[in-house]
Amino acid sequence: MRAAIFEGVGKPLSIQTVDDPTPAPDQVILTVENAGICGSDLHMTEGAHTPAGLILGHEFAGTISAVGSAVKGWRPGDRVTALPLNACNSCNTCDQGLPALCSQNLFTGCFLTAQGAYAQYVAARGSMLQRLPDGVSFAEGAMVEPLAVGHHIVGMAELPRGASVLVLGGGPIGAAVTLFARHAGARHVVVSEMSDVRRNRVLEVGATAVIDPAQEDVLEAFRKDTGEARPAVVFECVGLPGMIRQAVDLAAVRGCVVVAGVVFQEDSFAPIVAMGKEVTIRFSQAYTESDFAAVIDALARGEVEPRPLHTSTVSLDELPAAFEALRKPTDQCKVLIKP
Repeated sequence: MRAAIFEGVGKPLSIQTVDDPTPAPDQVILTVENAGICGSDLHMTEGAHTPAGLILGHEFAGTISAVGSAVKGWRPGDRVTALPLNACNSCNTCDQGLPALCSQNLFTGCFLTAQGAYAQYVAARGSMLQRLPDGVSFAEGAMVEPLAVGHHIVGMAELPRGASVLVLGGGPIGAAVTLFARHAGARHVVVSEMSDVRRNRVLEVGATAVIDPAQEDVLEAFRKDTGEARPAVVFECVGLPGMIRQAVDLAAVRGCVVVAGVVFQEDSFAPIVAMGKEVTIRFSQAYTESDFAAVIDALARGEVEPRPLHTSTVSLDELPAAFEALRKPTDQCKVLIKP
């Protein structure tokens, strides 16, 4: 098969011909119809620990082309997406239905033993498959994974209907949070985002108001837009040091802060501020099978409209240049690959 191979930090992805994958007993092989480029893929190619020879890609959809001997209920030709997880299935975390948090889990597209979907074929655990209804396209199927991240983040807030919420950051994850906060019944979903392109995009997926934090005081603008003193929930979707502090400062008394932005270095905030308001702080990572199922159901019913998030599609040959272009500020949101 043809695949995009990571060869090392500072080198563009290389399109090569490699061996087709074969299914382990508990796996299926998918013919990849669409795969998505994620910001975490870009970060991985900048890290010294990412192994050369890796095929990236954990957002994908396709048709089953081969079925492992232990997989039941699936057959070649089935249209599917899959959670890109390879957990141990035998620990307390897995028993709780949280395979993404399993300490032994290998995310597809992050390990040489779990190669990803920047290729014509990809392996997936049979237990992680999710069927795509006829009304859900492969492009939408490849977006289920990032949408499930947003769905999970909103679920972590246990959002009361009619709530007024603030989303810090209007990138792909902030946009997905906006989409599902509205779907969950939030009355006001205000997004703070510096990019005018991103502000316009989140309005397309349901934001009730947007704020340019470079030009406006975020709390004053939120009050003007909603009539509320402070947001009941603040979703932190930026991932820069200092954002947790800002989210806590902005939150209402007994408000909730859900942290989804990824920060690798140490960060700090004043606990007394959170304590003085009895703010709940929760961290969200990945998703569960129920998040995937809920996203697919919402897509099939036409309850959410993710198309504004899909900004372009590239071929495998176009992928290396498109991937490098995403390292710089861009108007793109979700770029899909069609291998």
